[in-house]
Amino acid sequence: MKKENDSLDQLFEKFENQWDVQELNPDHQADFLNKLNNKKQPVRKNYWFVTAIAASIVLMLGVSLFYKNEKPKEFKFASKETQRTDSIFSILIENELVKLKEKSSPENEQIINDALKQMKVFDADYQKIINELQKNGENKQIIYAMISNLQTRISFLQTVLKRIEENENLKNTTDEKTL
Repeated sequence: MKKENDSLDQLFEKFENQWDVQELNPDHQADFLNKLNNKKQPVRKNYWFVTAIAASIVLMLGVSLFYKNEKPKEFKFASKETQRTDSIFSILIENELVKLKEKSSPENEQIINDALKQMKVFDADYQKIINELQKNGENKQIIYAMISNLQTRISFLQTVLKRIEENENLKNTTDEKTL
């Protein structure tokens, strides 16, 4: 402890005449309080214009992303019933795909990848049907093929989900004995 005090004493001796010891004028405190009380309010700049431009840019980007992600399938020659049927089935298929992707795990990875490959085949077939619909117009065979493809996709996804659940249940019940 004594060494520390000695080194501090030496430090103070070394800088003895270099300290700032100027005394403040007696009105220093009053001047400080006056400056503090008379402090101007910060000038608030009007950023409304800049904010409006930024909001417009964000809105335009959002809208462009929304339309870019939308499927480009249009039924120029299809009736409202056909369009409605397609949209209902498409929603059901998307829901089943979401369920399938939620089941993703290392054990189910191969099943899910194979199912997604098969869905691409169904999508390609469906696109051919839509092209035929636009080319030749609606007839019973094309509408039947469209609905059949949509139903096949849904039942396929449901079957895959059922198999995944069976595999999960089988792994959970491997310790049980059967008679």
